[in-house]
Amino acid sequence: MIKAFTVLLAVGGLLAGFKGFGEGQDGKAEAIHRRAITVDTHCDTPMALVRGNLDVGKKNEAPGSRVDFPRMKEGGLDAIFFAAFTGQRPRTAENTQEAYTLANKMIEKTYEVCAQYSELAEVATAPEDVFRLEKEGKRAIYIGMENGFPIGTELERVEEFYNKGVRYITLCHSSNNDICDSSTDIKGSEHNGLSTFGKQVVKEMNRLGMLVDVSHISDKAFFDVVELSEVPVFASHSSVRAIAHHNRNMTDEMIKALAKNGGVIQICLLDDYVKDPDTTTVRYQKEQDLREIFSSQWSSMSEDEKEVVRKKWRGLDDLYPKQLPTVADYVDHIDYVKKLVGVDYVGIGSDFDGGGGLADCADVSEMPNITAEMVKRGYTEEEIAKVWGENFFRVFTEAVKATANN
Repeated sequence: MIKAFTVLLAVGGLLAGFKGFGEGQDGKAEAIHRRAITVDTHCDTPMALVRGNLDVGKKNEAPGSRVDFPRMKEGGLDAIFFAAFTGQRPRTAENTQEAYTLANKMIEKTYEVCAQYSELAEVATAPEDVFRLEKEGKRAIYIGMENGFPIGTELERVEEFYNKGVRYITLCHSSNNDICDSSTDIKGSEHNGLSTFGKQVVKEMNRLGMLVDVSHISDKAFFDVVELSEVPVFASHSSVRAIAHHNRNMTDEMIKALAKNGGVIQICLLDDYVKDPDTTTVRYQKEQDLREIFSSQWSSMSEDEKEVVRKKWRGLDDLYPKQLPTVADYVDHIDYVKKLVGVDYVGIGSDFDGGGGLADCADVSEMPNITAEMVKRGYTEEEIAKVWGENFFRVFTEAVKATANN
């Protein structure tokens, strides 16, 4: 089925026409990159849109901003998922409503900026939209939701967000919610995986053709989802735990189960998920101090107090420069998945503007460096096309097709 789908995508235009870039190894890599349909399945850029401090129609600079429409074009990135992210707070009615309101603002701003720069980008909702928009020279901006917190316990909100263009939901974030347990909640398990309500959410997402994102969720919740879902699921921005030993990453057993499910793991560019951090540095300790504030005090802080903490976080690079992992370290994760289960089950999800960024891939304009590293390691053009888009769009298409068959 996978091979047949690969042929279908190629015929449908997943490999665009040759655009002729230079000669030699670098030229070969860039040509391959430009021919492929490329998708990044997770960035947190809508946070900056809501704060009003980013113009995505103009070229910006990292690390302040890692995603905008001009740099997407420069980096040959055809599609990206803008995530409506809401941090987990105590599950009161007031906090849930605030998360719901914020998620809606992020979705609205995504539509607004795409309308403002309609010659550069357009909101996409279907797998095939990327082909049309690539031919028109536009970026396809899909919408995801990171953390199901805005849903609360109101199942009808899943369809409401689907109707607003949301095409995946990351079931939880750094703490447990009403849907499932998180991989990083300091209190440990609450539901022993998916909650009863969470099982209803997964079934509803299957019914609608909305992708289930298993990034951030606990190992037990992951296996619950894979067992329950009637269609392939995916991890929008996760990496390999055998290489970087963070609970957010996926074990070999999880990756094998995901592949058996027909899903895909989109490797994340966030440094600690790519390579184990050096815990002996002052920078590491300062990060831990700020993370403690995020986890224990954030929900009770005023917006002015939060901005002070944000500035401290942003200032770490100036005060305590960090040696980031490289694209070579990153592609080690792709290699690992390829060797473990095959190249059909791995893709790319940067987490740009939410912590993602490497020494030699600081923003979307530098994404061809990933292709260059794969070419250097002997990946074929067919394999590179799978990693950059075919694998994900296969999963996306199967989720949508399942609804038509019901």
